[in-house]
Order: sequence, then C-alpha cells, then structure tokens
Amino acid sequence: MKVAAEGCNLLLLFITSYLSLISGLGVHSLSYDHSATTKCLAEPRRAQYGGGIIVNPGFDHNIEGWTVFGKGAIKERISNGGNRFIVAHNRTHPLDSFSQKVQLKKGMLYTFSAWLQVSEGSDTVSVMFKTKGSKMVRGGQVIAKHGCWTLLKGGIAANFSSPVEILFESKNSNAEIWADNISLQPFNKKQWRSLQDASIERVRKRKVRFQISHVNETALIGAKVITRPIKLNFPFGCGMNHHILTNKDYQSWFVSRFKFTTFTNEMKWYSTEKKQGEENYTIADAMLKFTKENGISVRGHNIFWDNPKLQPEWVKNLSPEKLGEAAAERMKSVVSRYKGELIAWDVMNENLHFHFYEDKFGENASAAAYATAYELDQEPKLFLNEFNTIEYSGDEASSPAKYIKKLQEILSFPGVSGMSAAIGLQGHFASGQPNLAYMRSGLDLLATTGLPIWLTEASVDPQPSQVFPQLQKNILINFSFVNI
Repeated sequence: MKVAAEGCNLLLLFITSYLSLISGLGVHSLSYDHSATTKCLAEPRRAQYGGGIIVNPGFDHNIEGWTVFGKGAIKERISNGGNRFIVAHNRTHPLDSFSQKVQLKKGMLYTFSAWLQVSEGSDTVSVMFKTKGSKMVRGGQVIAKHGCWTLLKGGIAANFSSPVEILFESKNSNAEIWADNISLQPFNKKQWRSLQDASIERVRKRKVRFQISHVNETALIGAKVITRPIKLNFPFGCGMNHHILTNKDYQSWFVSRFKFTTFTNEMKWYSTEKKQGEENYTIADAMLKFTKENGISVRGHNIFWDNPKLQPEWVKNLSPEKLGEAAAERMKSVVSRYKGELIAWDVMNENLHFHFYEDKFGENASAAAYATAYELDQEPKLFLNEFNTIEYSGDEASSPAKYIKKLQEILSFPGVSGMSAAIGLQGHFASGQPNLAYMRSGLDLLATTGLPIWLTEASVDPQPSQVFPQLQKNILINFSFVNI
C-alpha cells in the first residue's frame, strides 16, 4: 500500500507539472500577474500561476521533487495553521538549501516568485539559477524575516536552452531557510509582447467621441477633422550640458524634441564650488534661463553624491566637523538658490552603492539630508536615484528589496512628513540581452510603494529596442534622461 500511495503521488505530481507547463504555452490563455507586496504576512499567499513549471510548488506532497543542494538537510514542516513548507537546516554554507531542476528554453522569459522566511532575525535571501558549467545567475532577492512570510519576486531571461537548478542563498548559514508556494512561469516573446499591447490598450489609450456641428448646432456632414497635439503630456526628456549655451543647432534640436531635462554636471557640487568658499553658479543659471524661456522643466541633479571619489577635491580630506559645516552650506546654497525653479532634486545620489556621508555622520545622514532639503523647498519631488535596481540582478547592493528598505528608512525619519518622494532608476543597460522578467518583477515590487517611478538616466548597449518597449509600453513609467 505504501508503494502504491507513493506511485499515485508521483503520477499526480507529473500530471500537475505537465498541465502547468502546457497552460503556459497558449498565447491568449495566460495573463501576467503584476501582484506584489513588500509586507511580511502571517501566512504565504498562493503560488502565482499555480507554480508554473515547478513540481510540488506548495509542498502538498511532502518534499517530493526537491533535493538538497550543498551540505545540510531539508525537510517538510507544517505550521500550526496546517500550512506545509520546506526547510533547509543544518546549513554551513550560504548556498546550502533545497533545489529543483527545470528545463529552460532559449528565448523564453521566466518569472519567478516564492514566499520566504528565516528561522532567526532577518537576512537577505536570493534565488539562484545554477546553469550548465556551474555558473550562478541571481534571479532576485528579498529581505526575509523570522515570524512572517515575505515575497521574493524576480526572473530570468533564457539566452540558452539547458537544464538549470533553482536554489536559494542566505549568507547567514546559521539560520534555516523556509520556503513555500514557489513558482516559475515561462512566457514566449509573442506572449510577452501581447501583454505589453494589452497594457497600452487598457492604460494609455482612451476612446474619444467628437460631435461636429455648425454654429446653429445643426449636424455638419462630411467634415474632415485633423488632430494635432499642442502639448507633450508624457515627461520625456534628455540630459543637457553647457554646450547648449553656445551651439544654435544643439538648441534647435533639443527644444524641438524635449520638454524635460537634467543638467549633466553643471549643478553638482564639484562644478559650482571648485574651491572652498568660491561658489560659481554662472553656467547653471544661464542653462536654467534657457530652459525657462523654452518651457523645459528641470530636474535638479544633484545636491550630494555619496561616491567618495566624486566629491569636490577640497572636501575629501575635511574633518567630520568641517565637512558638516561645508555640507550644510552646500545644501542651503543650492536648494535655496533654485527654490521654486525645479520639479525635482536628486538629494543623495547613488545612496545604496556608496556611503561617504554615512561613514562621516552616521547611518541617518542621508535621511537627514532629505529632511533638510524638504525644509528648504517643499515643492520639488525628492528622488532616491540609483543604478542597477532593474538593470542587473547580480548587483545585491541596489536590488528592489534593498531600494525599498532604504526608501522606508528615509520616509520614517523625523521631518519628512508630507515630503513628495519619488523613485529614480538610472537605467544603464550593459551589452547582452536585458533580463526583462527581472525588470518587470522589480517594477512590480517598487510600484507597491505608491510613489512615482522615473527612468532618470539611460544608456543602452547595443540593442535599445529590447529595453524601451518594456519600460515605455508596459510598465508605464516616466522618462527623463541624463548622461553622467
């Protein structure tokens, strides 16, 4: 009887996996699941897409379909409420976890999700795809906690056809990793594009009915109607540098195309105060005058830059006390000077990768900068501007999970109540196929904040056509380009 029961379970697992797989192949039968949350929940939500091609995604059949990766051990556990989940325990290495092999097909996009928890404290848990040749590709991460379940959402773009092994990483090898309701759903390019087109129809387009009549309100038959946009409503812009002040062709080209801009270097501290105490805003002022005359809105970039290498030379060796005085003067000078003139400020640029001011003044230095900027000018949107949050899943420092955590720290700081915060994603895409599945999942998570999301910088090498349709036509974020 035991053998027969196990055989039935294995047959059921095969049928479930097969049905999940074939259900994902119909172009019109599959809808992308945008749902996401950053809340830590008492019980995990159901697996997206029923688990997709994952075998036994909710551990209804013990841990069948799952194996140990590395050392340690795995087992099933049942919560007091009857929920079943898998546990990796007796871990000694970050990658000691549970795993499952799946077959990836070249050209397909795979969205991933799972509910994670750790047995103590909190730790960053990543999903890893071990490809042929033992290469590890990070597909997303979450800050998992003990006592509640958090959603990890990510994905992988397959530029190869090969089996891969899905596993998890937690650098705290003393903690157990718990997981439930794991999903990996494939989309082919036709499906992915159809979902983008559906978003365009639903969100970007509206039906308008015109009624054309004579002055006496009688019907006007056979009238020819021509529509011409008189104002750009979509904030699409481009970076602007000081050459625009002297180059007429550059001026004509820019004004005819863009209504938003960011000065590439001219507002930065190292440009406006090359020597301590000798401020010079001449170029930035002239550029702002030009934009005002031509109806171009300006994002301020930036008040501070957290990269230690990109401080004014005279700032780098100041004592903490002198640096505090200089930074306070810089903040007051630049924000007050352009009060009422700008639509936004990048307050502490690249605050997830670098910690120049935190190292000098403590962990609240960035949040305090936002509070002070808001005190000086309440009108601009204050951005947390960062790179690799959506471009590159391998950069752990600025993942969507880390970005949201930093944003929450800023928004919980005294003095920021009422501040108009916004998310700034730089968008520097390297060569190779962009991971569109990871990008979309990351944007789903960032959207849970309810804040505006802007692509604030952009560089694409070498195929922009794969990136911009994803952002512009489906994710529906605003664009403003700046080149560093």
